[in-house]
Amino acid sequence: MRAVHITSHAGPAAVEVVEIDEPAADADSVVIDVHVAGVTYPEVTQSRGQYHLRRALPFVPGAEVAGTVRSAPPNTGLTAGQRVAAFPGTGGYAETVAVPPAAVFPLPYNVSFDTGAALPMNYLTMHFGLVRRGHLKPGDTVLVHGAAGGVGTAAVQLAAALGARVIAVVSGPDKIDTAKAAGSDDVVLAGDFEEGVRQLTGERGVDLVVDPVGGDRLTGSLNSLAREGRYLVVGAAGGDVPQVRIDSLMRKNLDVSGIGWGAFWAEQPSFLREQWAELLPLLKAGKLSPVLGRRFPLDQAARALLELDQRRARGKVLLDVR
Repeated sequence: MRAVHITSHAGPAAVEVVEIDEPAADADSVVIDVHVAGVTYPEVTQSRGQYHLRRALPFVPGAEVAGTVRSAPPNTGLTAGQRVAAFPGTGGYAETVAVPPAAVFPLPYNVSFDTGAALPMNYLTMHFGLVRRGHLKPGDTVLVHGAAGGVGTAAVQLAAALGARVIAVVSGPDKIDTAKAAGSDDVVLAGDFEEGVRQLTGERGVDLVVDPVGGDRLTGSLNSLAREGRYLVVGAAGGDVPQVRIDSLMRKNLDVSGIGWGAFWAEQPSFLREQWAELLPLLKAGKLSPVLGRRFPLDQAARALLELDQRRARGKVLLDVR
C-alpha cells in the first residue's frame, strides 16, 4: 500500500511517499481502508523530532482518519463496510490502518468522510478541555486564540454548540471569515485582543480562554479573564512555552488548566467512546460541521504539513488517500 514515511527529522518538506506492507488483521485491532486523513500539528513536530512521544525512524504519521471498516474483532459493534472515523494516533497517512476498537467511531449517515477525518483529535480534545477541564456552562463567554486553525475552529464551534458566547482571536484580517464560519459571535485581531475583550464584555472579561498558541498571548489572556476565570493551555503553536507567575492568579482567583487529552484517555481508553457518544447528538443535528481548509493528495503530504507549519491553514487541512 502507499503510505507517507517520516524518514528523518529534517522537517515537513522531507516526508516521503513509499510502498509498504498493509497492516495485518488481529484480535485487537480494526482494519480500516482510509479515504481521508486529517492533518494535525503534532505531525509537524514529529517531522522535526520535537514531539514528546518519540518514534523510531522511519514511521507513518497520521493521527486521525475516516474510511470504511475492512475487518473488526467480534463484540466491537463494528462490521465490514461500516463508515467510521478513527484515532489511530499514528499510521493514518496510509491507504490502510489498524486501530484499537476503542478509538473507532461510527459515522452518522449525514456526516461525510471529510468531516469525519476532521473530528477525532481537535473535537475530542476540545470536548475534554471545555467540558471536563473548563467546566463550560451555557451562557459562559469563551475567548479562543488561533481561531482560524483546526483546533481553534473546533473550540469555537463546540463552545457555541454548548451554549457559550464565543469571541475569536485571529492573527490577521484574512482569517476573520474562517472564524465567523466556525460560529464565533465576535472576532478580534491578536495584536489588540485585550482591548477588544474589554469593549465586548463591558470590562467584565471572559469566563474561559482556550489557548493553543501560547507565547506572548499568556499575559493578555490572564488579564482578559473575569473573576474565577479559567485559562486552558492546549498547546504552544507559537513556539515559546510561556511561564506564569503564581501570584498573578490570586487577585481574581484564576485557574490555569493543562489540556492533556492524550495522557488522560491513554489510562482510560473507554473515555473516547464516551466522548463520541456525547458528540453524536450534536453531529446528527448538524451543530458540529468542521470548517474545512485546503486538501492535498497523499503524495503532497509535505505541502499539507507546511500549511500548518507556516501558519497558513484556514480550517482543517485534509489528505485525500483514495
